[in-house]
Amino acid sequence: MSRMVVTWIVLLLAFGLTLAAIGGCAQKQGLPKLIPRDVVFGNPEKARATVSPDGKMLAYLAPVDDMLNVWVKTIGKDDDRPVTSDTERSIVRYIWGPGSERVLYLQDAGGNENWRLYSVHLETGQVQDFTPYEDVQVHIVVWDKNFPNDLLISMNKDDVRLHDVYHLDLTTGDLEMIAKNPGNFVEWLADRDMTIRGGIAPTPEGGFMFMIRDDETADWRPFIEWGAEDALSSYPISFSRDGAFVYMTDSREANAGQLVKADAATGEVVKVIASDPQYDVGNVMFDKDTYEPQAVVVVKERDEWRILDETLAADFEALWKLDEGDLFITSRDNESKTWIVGFTKDDGPVSYYTYDRETKKGTFLFFHRPSLNEYTLAPMEPVSYTARDGMTIHGYITYPPGLERAGLPMVLLVHGGPWHRDTWGYNPEAQWMANRGYICLQINFRGSTGYGKDYLNAGNKEWGGRMHDDLIDGVNWTVEQGLVDPEKIAIYGGSYGGYAALVGATFTPDVFACAVAAMGPSNLITFIETIPPYWTPLLSLMYERVGNPETEADFLESRSPLFKVDAIEIPMLIAQGANDVRIKASESEQIVEAMRERGIDYEYMVFEDEGHGLLIEANRIKFYAAVEKFLSEHVGGRYEE
Repeated sequence: MSRMVVTWIVLLLAFGLTLAAIGGCAQKQGLPKLIPRDVVFGNPEKARATVSPDGKMLAYLAPVDDMLNVWVKTIGKDDDRPVTSDTERSIVRYIWGPGSERVLYLQDAGGNENWRLYSVHLETGQVQDFTPYEDVQVHIVVWDKNFPNDLLISMNKDDVRLHDVYHLDLTTGDLEMIAKNPGNFVEWLADRDMTIRGGIAPTPEGGFMFMIRDDETADWRPFIEWGAEDALSSYPISFSRDGAFVYMTDSREANAGQLVKADAATGEVVKVIASDPQYDVGNVMFDKDTYEPQAVVVVKERDEWRILDETLAADFEALWKLDEGDLFITSRDNESKTWIVGFTKDDGPVSYYTYDRETKKGTFLFFHRPSLNEYTLAPMEPVSYTARDGMTIHGYITYPPGLERAGLPMVLLVHGGPWHRDTWGYNPEAQWMANRGYICLQINFRGSTGYGKDYLNAGNKEWGGRMHDDLIDGVNWTVEQGLVDPEKIAIYGGSYGGYAALVGATFTPDVFACAVAAMGPSNLITFIETIPPYWTPLLSLMYERVGNPETEADFLESRSPLFKVDAIEIPMLIAQGANDVRIKASESEQIVEAMRERGIDYEYMVFEDEGHGLLIEANRIKFYAAVEKFLSEHVGGRYEE
């Protein structure tokens, strides 16, 4: 279930030789040299490294003619080569085929999110479209090392609203439906024999019912129900090896999602494996043979690993000595002998290593953006403050290096989702802003995930309400500390962050000098009414957390920037992907038209070949160039000409 929810909340993604510092030059004398935009927002040199199941090969993403494609190499050799050649859009979603002889990847057209599943055979170079269907969306459900020729995928081929599960024979390309959606499942769970035995169904009250069956011929039966208060902090993860138990995160008896083990026959929780009183358990690492959990990550101010399998203790001790920053594990081979790990840092590029469990040695692979090492980056510091109603709000702040922390311009960077959170580590937009002379403030306002269900549920029906108050209270906190010039504050964000920027310009225009809104809804009524068809089973959750257009139209109108356009007193920059299926282009168009009719100052950018985010490098560079100049003109930072 969590993965389905995460698909809603993808945030907005990411030269010149003439450099110009505009406005307030004396204040900027302490800043380090300007980092070119293409260094920050161009395609990474290499990224997302993974090891093949047999442990012999490495795959990663790297540019081919300005588009990210999949490259492979033999571990320990310099025989790197691209195996895909997409010239229209970058590839960002790929996995190794379970048999190691092919790479699988998902690709859509122009950002329409109708992903097809492709395969490229490494020996022959043959590319195969396994799902050559128009207007059909594919998700990968499960693959397993014990089934090297098999894959389970879901498609909304028969009904655009619902995804059914299909078995794919990777050798022949044959597809067979193996689980028909009963009418409201939004995600599926397979056991370790690749039998679909679990499904997630939304409830009318905004929660989720976890349905289960004993085998593929049995009827579905209710297993566990999570009410609305637990819906986004509880979800099934995996069956045990013998299928007798289910591992899941569960917040029913706690504030934060705990990793628990439940009896597959009764639903009774038999063991709490990992928990924290405030923070939800995040990623879980499982043994590839026993399917028992080995380690978990709890994302606090920074990532905290908890080792459950003591046989891995020495491995993690060795890994933590490889590099600074927060460790993440991208993949392990079938025998768990070779790992690919990375480290994210707040003031440098992401680094990748191979790790050999037998020798306990790591070998450096690459930095994702090595040219960043030539520049001075800024530390990201956790912050917290008390909101006006007494709630403690968390976030991060990044200061311009070399400048006194007093009276500076600031950009409030609002994350998308809103059921998401900002985390510590390398953030391209935060570094870009700090380098240009701005404080960058990132607030995990109430409604953000990861901080337990009380924090999350405090955001229910608070779009444009207390969620926005948290942002304003954060801004006021920086002003009270003397950090920020109150006349030089901008608000900027994409997706929900774009909505927040529109709210900032209409609800609290006296706080901000300008606003940048990318792909954000302007009218909550039309936003909910035009969601993608495959989101319709989740409407009850939207009604519970945002509002119901049929019964709460007046309320939703009161929280919609479109109906407060007359209050705009600041310059606006709005950006939109023409093919966005999550936030339709009409959401931007209607508020732009309202501003035009009233003679309000605005800039409007439409990207005809993009959806919900900017995947094409040239589009990102164009967008950030416009934002940089816009911010410089209205808040006073420097920019690259």
